[in-house]
Amino acid sequence: MLFTSEQVSGGHPDKICDQIADAVLTDCLCHDPESRVAVECLAKENIIVLAGEITSEHVPDTDALAHAVLRKIGVPEADSYATAAFITNQSRDIALGVDEGGAGDQGMMVGYATDETPELMPLPFMLATRALLALQEMNSPLLLPDAKAQVTYDYDAGRIDTFLISTQHRADAHPRQIEETVRNAMEQAAAAYCLNTDFKALVNPTGRFVLGGSFADTGVTGRKIMCDTYGGAAHHGGGAFSGKDPTKVDCSAAYMARKIARDFVRYGYARRCEIQLAYAIGMKEPVSVNVNCFGTASVPEIQLARMARRQYDLTPAGIISMLDLQAVDYTETSAYGHFGKPWFPWEK
Repeated sequence: MLFTSEQVSGGHPDKICDQIADAVLTDCLCHDPESRVAVECLAKENIIVLAGEITSEHVPDTDALAHAVLRKIGVPEADSYATAAFITNQSRDIALGVDEGGAGDQGMMVGYATDETPELMPLPFMLATRALLALQEMNSPLLLPDAKAQVTYDYDAGRIDTFLISTQHRADAHPRQIEETVRNAMEQAAAAYCLNTDFKALVNPTGRFVLGGSFADTGVTGRKIMCDTYGGAAHHGGGAFSGKDPTKVDCSAAYMARKIARDFVRYGYARRCEIQLAYAIGMKEPVSVNVNCFGTASVPEIQLARMARRQYDLTPAGIISMLDLQAVDYTETSAYGHFGKPWFPWEK
């Protein structure tokens, strides 16, 4: 069975927007842990637009935060970008339910874990992620920040079938130099999981990738939800994570669902586990908890669902407290995935 997953770099235009939104969120929570934040970002060429709702004792300097993110990513001529912010207070109708400890919105959230990698994450997704991180660590003068990786893995043969990376590069870089650098990153990722290096390697298949970032595409917050989660190996509730404070169950319940799924796999209850939590706006407890172990469970799934309700506080306030979500640096979540990073509380 062939299965393909994708990851994008921190310099991808959508990820630039996610990182700016999460920089605003983190800044608000650092100064006022009770901040309510729902911020979106759009980037086109050298213009950054922020819009949304913030209710906080702190007023973030969105211009300074956006430029700090651009410089950290290594975006060329970062200081030339102009910013505009259109931000109001949170709706009082939403606040009524949230102030009483209820969910900030309706919806379903999904967590997933599998024993196929030490991170309990899908293997092709981790390969794509590791390769882009390796490229970033190389800090090659030939390459620019925008990049995408895609890995096709043959689960029947237990080997990598195809490894694809498209990476932005300087105009004077020779294709052979780029290919050597990228191939090195691919092989590093394969070696990390003791896998074959005789895969089909595709590097910049169009032959040229000089114009990138927000000058080649439009960046928008929340468009890379599969890259944020499990690379398509699991269902997704549909809600994006970045720029939202933890009263929004879009992100907080997804983190808790991941923790529960991870715990169940780690404790040997299943080899693969997907948890779905569903909430109604203003209500504290989830309206449903569903567990799917894809035929790998050593404990009945209905029993695991009961354990999830009994052993974990699934109210928004309980999730925030258990995972200490008001103290997380969300700028570390918004590129290269929200899961599989051992320092996050939902990964412990």
